[in-house]
Formats: sequence, structure tokens, C-alpha cells
Amino acid sequence: MNKWFKFFYIFSVLCLSSCLDETPKDQMPESGIYDSANSLYVNAVASLYNYVGAHEEGEGLQGTCRGVYDYNTLTTDEAIMPIRGGNWYDGGLWKNMYDHTWTSTDTDLYNVWKYLYKVIVLSTKSLETIDQHKALLTARQLEEYKAEVRAVRAMFYYYAMDMFGRVPIVQSSTQNTADIQQSNRSEVFGYIVKELQATAPLLPNEHSNLQGNYYGRLTRPVAWFLLAKLSLNAEVYTDDNWTDEWRPQGKTIMLDVDGTRMNAWQACIHYCDLIANAGYELEPDYTKNFAVHNENSKENIFTIPLDKMLYTNEFHYLFRSRHYAHGGAYGGASENGTCATLHTMSVYGYNTASADKRLDMNFYTGRVVVDGNEVKLDDGTPLEYMPLAVEQNLTASKYIETAGARMKKYEVDRTAYSDGRMPDNDIVLYRYADVLLMKAEAKVRNGENGDGELNEVRARVGMNTLAATLDNILDERLRELVWEGWRRQDMIRFGTYNKTYDIHTPSEADKKGCTIVFPIPEKVREMNKNIKQNAGY
Repeated sequence: MNKWFKFFYIFSVLCLSSCLDETPKDQMPESGIYDSANSLYVNAVASLYNYVGAHEEGEGLQGTCRGVYDYNTLTTDEAIMPIRGGNWYDGGLWKNMYDHTWTSTDTDLYNVWKYLYKVIVLSTKSLETIDQHKALLTARQLEEYKAEVRAVRAMFYYYAMDMFGRVPIVQSSTQNTADIQQSNRSEVFGYIVKELQATAPLLPNEHSNLQGNYYGRLTRPVAWFLLAKLSLNAEVYTDDNWTDEWRPQGKTIMLDVDGTRMNAWQACIHYCDLIANAGYELEPDYTKNFAVHNENSKENIFTIPLDKMLYTNEFHYLFRSRHYAHGGAYGGASENGTCATLHTMSVYGYNTASADKRLDMNFYTGRVVVDGNEVKLDDGTPLEYMPLAVEQNLTASKYIETAGARMKKYEVDRTAYSDGRMPDNDIVLYRYADVLLMKAEAKVRNGENGDGELNEVRARVGMNTLAATLDNILDERLRELVWEGWRRQDMIRFGTYNKTYDIHTPSEADKKGCTIVFPIPEKVREMNKNIKQNAGY
């Protein structure tokens, strides 16, 4: 692994205690930090990757709890955190997620906002720092360093815009809070697209998931993946009034792509093709993408590097999902929380003769066996997960501890630290199977046939062919991408997020259509009176 990345994953040289109104300050005098092109890269560019993963709650794009991943997963028809007696009520946090009854005063939503804007502001500060010390760089280095920082910042704007809709575009790290203006969602969408289009040609055309000089970095294929996602969701992201039950049409949303005018679906297909031409392909073995040593996957595009000996990044989801006895059988611990919904089990064909072959790859169901031995509960009976016993409140259920299929997707690292929360499996953020499913969907929405891409994904796991209808694609995305943090975005795009599903009944906010985005946290609005609340909250 490149020495720069050993350095920047261990040490963070920048800190920010508020999302908008404090100027980041270096922890060391600049004269000792910025004395060469290499040190400028490490401290102004590479240091930003510290924030893609995390070990603190509410931070990191994935891996920890109460953050971006949970708000995009536990608010959907994919997974749920049931109340299990005295466990997992937590002031109503998880129930409110599933019921869509969150509020603008929720601390956890504010923490997500702070996290995303912390990285946005740090990125802006890095651009200013690079300009201040540009005498250390060649013209090419200056261009490349700034492009990488801009791309990282655009990625964090993407998550902020996806979750909160109308967000500010911060122009300076020293900008006064009171001077910051909010932008319409469509404006932020256009800004992100232009930033990624401008920076992609300057980024290395390398596979970011492979160990080496580009490991964990935002390379050109990562930018293309984000552009494909933006294009696929363009109907949602260019809609500035999401409560009126009308959206722009993808065929009429035109984007300038490499000198050609394309509609949103054509643009998505274009970026998917660029990724394929960059040498990505499906791994013959689906599970290899999530193995303990998954750094050589041919399919993974962008990951959060985990190595318990080098980084502080953590991965909580296996730990959080398994029963206590299950974690103990692996020599660690567990929290007996998250499980799959009834809807997910139905889509997978659980308990039917036609169950999807990924069911056993992604979930623990039935009796649990570790090292050839049945795992036992305290009373001596075998631990048996009951996938169809899921309720939102299991307190009165005889399956209070065992209801629900549990997360299995990542191989268990038997040498993990921190009771299993610090394994060596890199966390998969973006992968090529998603690219194929995006392309299939974009083709169908554009009036073309997406059977080939859909069935390439299904054939990899030995499943029969299906016609690429939108309903089939939505279900296939759940089967293929479960536990990967995409379900909220998918449901919104397909128009099912604020409807009745599984055991979710639409909230009053759902009925207004306002839950398409989360509320702007009240603490943000208290700091800046220019920031207006999202409609319906």
C-alpha cells in the first residue's frame, strides 16, 4: 500500500467543530506541513479520505450507525430495527425512521448534516490551501490536486443533495454563516454534474479498489459512477417541487456529455459504458466482493479501506445484526438488532421452491451453525432466526430475540478487533453489478431493451432470465444490492417510498410527499436565517 495512504488513514491533520460557521485550523504550523508537493498532497488532498469511512456514530458514508447508511436503509422496505423489549427503542429513533416520522429537531439528522458539510468545507479549505502553496507544484500537479479535491467535494454534495434536497453551495471556507445562500435542488444537481464532468478527465483512470497508489482514492471510474447515478436520478434531482406529484421527464432533461447533447437516460448509459470500458466486470463468485480480503475484486469500483492494523474505520452492521450468541460463537459480541423486512424475504422467495440463490449469501435464516456446531441460546435451545416473525415492536412476541433474517453479506473476519467491528473486509460503496442494473433501467426508461444487462447480473448467481420491466429491475436491485445503502434512493426514483409497503403505513408527511427529502435541521436554520425549511416540515 502506498505510504501516503498509510499516513492519511492514520492521521487527520484538519479539524472542524461546526458545519458552517468555524474556519478549519491545521493542527500544525503550515510551515511544517506544506514544504513539498508530496506533503501538500498528503495534507490537503489525501487527508480528506479520512472522512469517507469513520468510527464515530453519525459519520462515514458507511460502516457506522445513525448516519447516511441508516437513513438510506432503515427507512425503507429493505430492513428494519424492531423494538426488542427494552432494546432498540432509543427514544423512538428507529421507529421514527421506519415510520417516516422524523423531525427537524432530530439530533441524528443534524449530525449527518454536520458530517457532510464538514467534509465539504474541509475540501473548500483544501482548494484554498493548494492555491496558497501552488509554487510547490508543477502546472500539471496543481491541476490534478485541485481536480481530486473538487471531485471529493462533489461526492459529498451528492449525498447532501440526495438527502436534504435544497442545500447551500459553500464558496469559501471563511464565508460567514449569515452570508451563505440556499440553492434549489436542481441548481445543486447541475453544479455537481459540472464539477464531476470537469474533473473526471484530470483524475487517474485507475481502479480505486485495488491496493497500490490509487487505493481508496476518487479516480475517474468513481466519478463516472457518480455521474451515472446523477443521470439515473435526474427526474428526482431536477424537481424543485417534489410535493406536487409531478416530475420532469428523463427524456426531456438534456445534459451536455463529452460534447454531445443527451437526455438523462442516454447520459446514464454513456457513463455506464465508460465504466465497462475501463475494465470492470462481474466477479464469477458474488461473495468474493465481500470477502475478508476483497481488495482484488474485478467488480468493486469504490470502497472504504479497512485494515485493523492501519485504520480506525469500523464496520458495525454484522455486529449490530447478529444475535448475542451468534456473535459469541465467533469469539466476539453482537447487538441483536437489524433484520430484513417481510418484503425483502418475499422478493427473495424465502420459504418457496424458487428462492433466489443470493438468499443464503446475504442472510442468516433458520438454525445457526458455526464451525459445525449449532449455536445455542442461554436456555440450551438452538438459535433459530425466524424471518417471517418480524414486527415493528416485538416486545410481546415469543420471537423477541430471534425474529428476522440477519445480515450475512460480508464474510466474517475471525481476526477482527473490537468485537467484530474492525474487520479487514473493505466496505463496498460502488460496484459494477449496480452499473449493469443502472444501464438496464436507463434503457427501459428510454424505450430500449434492458434484458441483457439485467440477466447478466442474474446469470452470475445461476438465476433464470427475466424480462427487464421496471418492476423486475426494482426487485432485482433489492436482491443484488441488499445491505449496500441504495434502497431509499431506488424507492424514491420508482415512486414507492412514501406509499404503503411491507408493514409501513404512510405517515402524514408521506401523504404530503415531503419525505422525499429529510428536513433541514433546525440548528442549521438557527445559525443562518437564509436557510428555508423544506416543504411540508
